Amino acid sequence: MSTPPVHPPRTVTVDDITVAVQEYGDRDAPSLLVINGTSQSLGFWTETAQIWATALHVVTYDLRGLGGTSRGTGPISSPRLAQDALGLLDALEIDRAHVLGYSLGSATAQELALFAPDRVASLVLQCTWGRTSGFQRAMFTALGHPWKTGDMDAALGSIGLAFSPEALESPELAERMAEMIPLFPSTPEQIAATAEQWDADIAHDSLDRLSAISAPTLVVAGEQDLLTPPGQGEAVAQRIPGAQYHLFRGEGSSHGLGFERAEEFVPLVLDFLKQHAVG
Repeated sequence: MSTPPVHPPRTVTVDDITVAVQEYGDRDAPSLLVINGTSQSLGFWTETAQIWATALHVVTYDLRGLGGTSRGTGPISSPRLAQDALGLLDALEIDRAHVLGYSLGSATAQELALFAPDRVASLVLQCTWGRTSGFQRAMFTALGHPWKTGDMDAALGSIGLAFSPEALESPELAERMAEMIPLFPSTPEQIAATAEQWDADIAHDSLDRLSAISAPTLVVAGEQDLLTPPGQGEAVAQRIPGAQYHLFRGEGSSHGLGFERAEEFVPLVLDFLKQHAVG
């Protein structure tokens, strides 16, 4: 199998922002739009995207205010980020795409599937929720606090809550985290935008509207996930007609399951997407 192409990074204009985009694979293949979670930049998807790009045209990008994308004006919310995602599809001349959203990206993907159903061929919601619970509100508030105060040691240290207890004791995770530090927000503007993203996590509420999603949907949850507990993902799957629900159990089934259980997660997603045509 030939190695899929990695296209040169580029920026496109979407409404009031300039969006940083990285694409993988044949642009004539069915497209997969990947939507980041809180504090993520597009570089987090490099390895995974190259595997999916063996069959798909994979589009990764930075959300407004993060990475190489400008902040623009107005509040950051899951509906606003979904409007950005739709504008990006327009700018890239992609009529219809598979959409994968992780964490905050899953909230954004829900909103995109609700107001632009004709543009979403299928939907993968990784570590998702439909309405913020009291437990989540406490968790998101605590995780967002160091971003609001600018305490980056605490902000980066608290990211450990996204991983399993086993991973946190692994020297490999420490090495990988050190490699990933440059991918996290670093400028005052990016740090402020990340604080806004945590507020967007708290405010997300789609639960009573999810039954209107018509796209074939796969919901992926983790037994050890503290940020988006598995019951939240199951509730989302129950509300979306025909949705499939896949629960990772045991070691590595954390909010970071896409990293910790990549050898299972990556092909699971690809197999699901191959079952659904874009056209």
